[in-house]
Amino acid sequence: MKQMYFLFMGTRPIIHWYFFGLILAGLNFGYLSAQSASKQRIVSLGGSVTETIFALGSGPKVVAVDISSLYPTAVHSLPQVGYFRTLSAEGVLSLNPDLILASEGSGPPTTIEQLRNSGVEFISIPDGFGPDVALQKIRMISSILNLTEEGKKLENQVKEQLERVERLRKLVQTPPRVAFIWGNGNTGVRLAGSATGADLMLELAGAINAAASLTGYQPMSAEAVIVAEPEFYIIPESTVTGIGGIDELMKLPGIGDTPAGLNSRIIVVDLLAFIGFGPRVGEALLNLMSHLHPEITNDEIFN
Repeated sequence: MKQMYFLFMGTRPIIHWYFFGLILAGLNFGYLSAQSASKQRIVSLGGSVTETIFALGSGPKVVAVDISSLYPTAVHSLPQVGYFRTLSAEGVLSLNPDLILASEGSGPPTTIEQLRNSGVEFISIPDGFGPDVALQKIRMISSILNLTEEGKKLENQVKEQLERVERLRKLVQTPPRVAFIWGNGNTGVRLAGSATGADLMLELAGAINAAASLTGYQPMSAEAVIVAEPEFYIIPESTVTGIGGIDELMKLPGIGDTPAGLNSRIIVVDLLAFIGFGPRVGEALLNLMSHLHPEITNDEIFN
């Protein structure tokens, strides 16, 4: 059978528990003065934070990013300051920023304390799982940068996509079993279990997580993968590269012996779009649904 490979970038709009935390966090940035909007040298830490800044049109103000900031392609020419969870204060401050926007969870704590005490405006952007998180990032960052109209436009665009996802999910006849492959290890292929961003995305796209018996991103033995009977594999493009390509993926124990493997139903995704919960979350869900649900036409999904 001809192999089916799909690459895309990029809900049931459930009110995720994290939403309430975001509301409280949102109250904390009301104090920001108009000076934040006038900042001209922004260091952005965290892929979805960077993506949101660029989607709002403030990309030209960004002077450096961390290595998780992979989209849009314009960021590839910017200086990098390391990974947002393992930062060096000296590296960040060497870029002479006047505003640092950092994804929640940036660290280590000693570095964050140094950055907060440096005299440079430092603002933490709440993070978490779910489309509501993406919308909150848009609202918060657009407010900080005084881009109210741009923020409303982007928020409405994402909301429209999410509303379409919700309508389309009602058309799903038989939810397929899907396994999200995070990587490969000595004890088996590492899959996304419950309580993960990938698990939530599968649910929102009208699919069943074949590895829901796991919690977090955990290895699953070849035998267990076969018993799980996934009908589709979803795998990040970066993981495919790390494994050595699709052909090498199919050689991993158990992978080729499932309905997904036997029918070569492999969907390659942009990891940041898929579980970054940034402004491409609606686009990612619609693209995923176009591959998982043959009963729904592309006209219904994209028009």
